[in-house]
Amino acid sequence: MKIKKRLALGMVLLIAFMLLAGCGQAKEKAANNTEETDGSKEPIKIGLSPWPGWIPWYLVEEKGFFNKYGVNVELKWFPVYSDSLQALATGKVDANSQTLSDTLAPVSKGLPLKVILVNDNSFGGDGVVAKPQYKTMADLKGKKVATELGTIDHLLLVTGLDRFGMQESDVEFINMTVNDAGPAFIAGKLDAAVLWEPFLTKAVKEGKGKIIFSSKDTPGLIPDLLVFNEKTIKERPDDVKKILMAWFDAIEWWKQNPEEAVQIMARKVETDPEDYKISLQSVKIFTIEDNLKAFTKAESMDYLGYTGLKTAEFLKSKNMLETIPDVEKMLDDSFIRTIAQERKIE
Repeated sequence: MKIKKRLALGMVLLIAFMLLAGCGQAKEKAANNTEETDGSKEPIKIGLSPWPGWIPWYLVEEKGFFNKYGVNVELKWFPVYSDSLQALATGKVDANSQTLSDTLAPVSKGLPLKVILVNDNSFGGDGVVAKPQYKTMADLKGKKVATELGTIDHLLLVTGLDRFGMQESDVEFINMTVNDAGPAFIAGKLDAAVLWEPFLTKAVKEGKGKIIFSSKDTPGLIPDLLVFNEKTIKERPDDVKKILMAWFDAIEWWKQNPEEAVQIMARKVETDPEDYKISLQSVKIFTIEDNLKAFTKAESMDYLGYTGLKTAEFLKSKNMLETIPDVEKMLDDSFIRTIAQERKIE
């Protein structure tokens, strides 16, 4: 009997010890202010492509910022950018990294999309690279020029030609993805190609090309965004907010650890770190303050609504867009403004 009583007492003490240990771990976790990712929820799927302003999503993932806020996120890599646009349109991802101009067409056709974040603004990251003998866009008349139909680079090509009083019919247009156009230009099969980083830098280095027109010539034309479907925003607003908080934390970490950050991002896109540094110079990564400005009404390219409307009008005039959507309705600044308020940023 004494042996049984001792065994019973031992079991009680063991259970009590385990409970106390569990409480201690909970307190330690709370002290570290780190939330555990809720695995019971389906991951929010975010699409991204090889563009310098979107690769920092891998910093968010690798340095544990999604986990910090307890949000379940799955990054979906799309080597071909247009495939990511299709994935968002068909519901294969909940959000996508895409340009403002590429968001206009699906919204004009009734797709319920919301712009909630500006990742960056292209400032030379998109450009027309041509053989050395061609000095301006006017020299491309009758020449082979490649870009992908209906994408932001197609818009940049048309914009550049328009600046020189030309139309798309003045060049021999070849419909090619950026993944194919870059190698084709390097191989000498094209006179010019419209590319974006890191393909642009590679074409200049390996194809002995020259940039004759770029997004530097059209400041504000190409904002790069995080675009969500409206359904996810309505069903999981807290998680959407946490994703943005994780993004801004990662950008801040990048500032404090520039060399490690470049190593991580260059590895993700299989690019030499020094080349990746060059490509980063062609984008302006947006802070919370920059985002507040981008969502604030103004009669300039600083405001997404103004940029979107002017872009839509231009695309429609070139028969690249059937109808002009209500651009302001697709902008959702609520998450940015809430985060700014919580972090006391004006």
